[in-house]
Amino acid sequence: MTSSAQRRGWLSVLSVALGSFVLVLSEFLPIGLLPAIAADLDVPVGTAGLMVVATGLVGAVAAPVVTVATSRLDRRVVLVALTVLLVVADGLAAVAPTFAVLLAARMLLGVGIGGFWAIGAGIAGRLVPAPSVIRATSFITAGVSVATVVSLPLGAFVSALGSWRLGFVIGGALGLVALVLQLAMLPSIPAVQRVRFATLGALLRVPRARVGLIGAAFVFAAQFAAYTYVAPYLQELVGVGPETITLALLVFGVAGIVGNFVAGVTLSRNVLGTIGASKIVLAAAVIALPLLAHSVVGVFALLVVWGLVWGALPLGMQTWMSTASPGGSETGLALFVTTIQLAIAAGSVLGGVAVTSFGIAADFWFAGGIAVVGAVVLVGLGLRRGNAVPVASTDDVVPASTGPVQTVCPTGA
Repeated sequence: MTSSAQRRGWLSVLSVALGSFVLVLSEFLPIGLLPAIAADLDVPVGTAGLMVVATGLVGAVAAPVVTVATSRLDRRVVLVALTVLLVVADGLAAVAPTFAVLLAARMLLGVGIGGFWAIGAGIAGRLVPAPSVIRATSFITAGVSVATVVSLPLGAFVSALGSWRLGFVIGGALGLVALVLQLAMLPSIPAVQRVRFATLGALLRVPRARVGLIGAAFVFAAQFAAYTYVAPYLQELVGVGPETITLALLVFGVAGIVGNFVAGVTLSRNVLGTIGASKIVLAAAVIALPLLAHSVVGVFALLVVWGLVWGALPLGMQTWMSTASPGGSETGLALFVTTIQLAIAAGSVLGGVAVTSFGIAADFWFAGGIAVVGAVVLVGLGLRRGNAVPVASTDDVVPASTGPVQTVCPTGA
């Protein structure tokens, strides 16, 4: 691959990374807008919250369905189409006259999220040379961390500034930018295999894939059982105001971005070690947060630690699934996206039950317990003969069925 082709390959990666950022931003932005949406559309806040859950559940279904339905199509065409769907969903949400229309728009976004992550998250191996795949993938998954940083403060800012509809206008505008970049930069990325639902089912019979899905389910459930209620924790247990809460969420998100890129280095050396250690540290930080609620400095230190290891885990679990899928990364990532979307919903619901029944501190201890169990299960099963992926070599990350990387470089390579 020539230097100009490598440069264009990285620009292609950045266009996909921007798409991932806008998708996650659009998914989580309404959390900070729920009171304003509920008041304007005359629905209870609890009912308005369905738009967040519906997006995740549709995304869980869409990941395997889109993967199977589009498996013969050029991946560039599919990614561009899913980004168009994102723009349409945000545009429809911005002008929605009723909650029913808004809910329909959010379900369209769920299709975009599920499909984009199943395909786009593993596309780096088709865009850059093999030695750069993990680093390129870390740029794409960094969209999650950056969007997490931006979504809640942006939602609060938009709500204070004016209409909640402005938030969706911003999401749609950023989606248009991502769309233009993808049209300009993404090369043709031919499909390499036909994926059927039977292919996805067969993946569940692969021990390493089962271990990866179980590990992902535990870690995402634990994360969102706690993170969903981090703002109430800061307000009620730590006793800080809105400005400090915003700063704390910002610190957490920035630490997540750093952790994502650090993981790009450590995963190339030891996948199981990186994931296992990150889960244990996440559990320790979450469990300790209620115990150090009397110290703002201690809380901020724990949020930095939590953010660092959380930034590593999505990339780590994605890398595991990519290397565990004999049918190629898209097969594993489709089930991976379904698993994490269901785990996010389950974690948020179970966390809500824990908060309602036993209080916020108990919820954090419950989440920490889930993370500990997940770490034990992952390491225990992962160390079994044939299950572990000790090093994410470039040969592992780039499926052999994709052919030489040069064949998918931009024209002129």
